[in-house]
Amino acid sequence: MAKHIGVYLTDNKNKTIELPVNPQELKVNYETNDATEEVVKLGEINRIGEVKLRTLSIESILPVTTKNVRYVTASKPLSSAQKYIDWIIAAQKSKKPIRLVVSGTKISLKMTVASFNYGMENANADEYTFTLDLTEYKTYKAEKMKIAKKKVAKKGKPRPKPPKKIGRGSKVIVNGRLHVDSYGRGPGQTEHNTIRKVNFIALGRAYPYHVTTLSGGWRGWVKKSAVKAV
Repeated sequence: MAKHIGVYLTDNKNKTIELPVNPQELKVNYETNDATEEVVKLGEINRIGEVKLRTLSIESILPVTTKNVRYVTASKPLSSAQKYIDWIIAAQKSKKPIRLVVSGTKISLKMTVASFNYGMENANADEYTFTLDLTEYKTYKAEKMKIAKKKVAKKGKPRPKPPKKIGRGSKVIVNGRLHVDSYGRGPGQTEHNTIRKVNFIALGRAYPYHVTTLSGGWRGWVKKSAVKAV
């Protein structure tokens, strides 16, 4: 017994119809997105691209009524051409893919209704002719990209400014006792938050800075800890 071959369409609600009359031809079109380019000293080459979406075109007829029509090939046809027309137009308007299956073959494709046209030819009022163009549908989904927030460094405590270097001629605030020499001999008066000027420095001594008034009048030698740059 010969195996039944039929063209079946299933919509997104899982409702299946079988076309009433098998088309004379049914071909799945495979193409690649190739491009030709010119290469120096080689000439024109063919750059092979990715496989395009497969397409398929069905041309057949829809009997106005399928009852007692001897050329109907479907095992369970719909009762009228209008029901087929309504089904196909509804599937197209749904903007959802349909499934095409040709029984007895390995053809099973998820497709969209790219184009559908129908009408009567040669004044034959008993049937419609139609062309149904289908395009392969590939499932995809948009992914939401997470953008990492820039980490802002927390503000820490501000670094203290480095102390100003004290040299000859520097203005300083003096808080300490004055001495006759840098060794600390001959202690004298004590300065309190007084602005003075450094005129001699003897690093390594106990009282390394000799200070004067701003006009140049000598005052004496003081400890390092007793002076602070202005």
